[in-house]
Amino acid sequence: MHISYQLQHTSLEIDMTGFEKSAICPECEGRLRTIDTELICEECGLVVDTDAIDRGPEWRSFDGSSNRKRTGAPLTRSRHDRGLSTEIGYETSLRLTGRKRQQVARMRREHSRARFESKAARNQMAGFSEIRRIVARLSLPVWTTERSCVLFESAQNADLLRGRSIEGFAAATVYATCRTSAISRTIDEVVAVAHADEAELKAAYRALNRELEIQTGPIDPAEYLPRYASRLELARCVEHRASQYVADLRDAGLIDGKNPSGVAAACLYAAAMRVEESDPITQAAAAETGNVSPVTIRSTFETLRDLKCESH
Repeated sequence: MHISYQLQHTSLEIDMTGFEKSAICPECEGRLRTIDTELICEECGLVVDTDAIDRGPEWRSFDGSSNRKRTGAPLTRSRHDRGLSTEIGYETSLRLTGRKRQQVARMRREHSRARFESKAARNQMAGFSEIRRIVARLSLPVWTTERSCVLFESAQNADLLRGRSIEGFAAATVYATCRTSAISRTIDEVVAVAHADEAELKAAYRALNRELEIQTGPIDPAEYLPRYASRLELARCVEHRASQYVADLRDAGLIDGKNPSGVAAACLYAAAMRVEESDPITQAAAAETGNVSPVTIRSTFETLRDLKCESH
């Protein structure tokens, strides 16, 4: 038994098994052939029809694996429960009676209390939330959140939070992650967006260095140049000249022991003085940008000037 019908002015004859028996191209009357999801003429290449149904897998893999588990978002170390928590929402479209509304409110309250197994889990949730907020305010990469949370959890397991501020440790872990990853963020920049003061951050950071032995190295002053040049509204040529000054100081061994933020600000100040196309900036403006004193800018500028004189 056969069934004949018209598909986009194309004559098709299909048997009951669903296989195409004969088809004619409307342009050249050539033979049609089905390739993947398209009906194509073998003679002129005209695409007569396409199959709009996606017959691929209905699942997606975000981590590159072939795991077909449908368990929502992937696990993350940036949450105290690895992202497996549930929540009773506040849907306003539901019309609940007074007794039902009280029951749902009681369920929501008990569910919120049962989210944490202990006081340590509650403190961890508070610390992780503060870390995510600081990372977002500092515009840091997403991966710094998980590294900071892992460091916070290690500090908590080592019992370093006893008698210290949770907010201070959250800020210290973000700063330590920046130091270990060579990301240019100063303590003052972290304190400006954190809920802890400088004393709390430094106390927590000293505890992390002392107990966990974090491998932190000096930050390259060149990491500060793009941000500082943007704040001072300097041209790209000035930033390029400042990077050369930083390289000269590094090769001469004159960066060790100096504040990298101050070195970067001083090099920008020197570059702005030497580049003719740029308007010079004041030492006070450079010092304010680098969060150092004008004496630091002047000292580094004199060191750079003596180095240039010796090289000539």
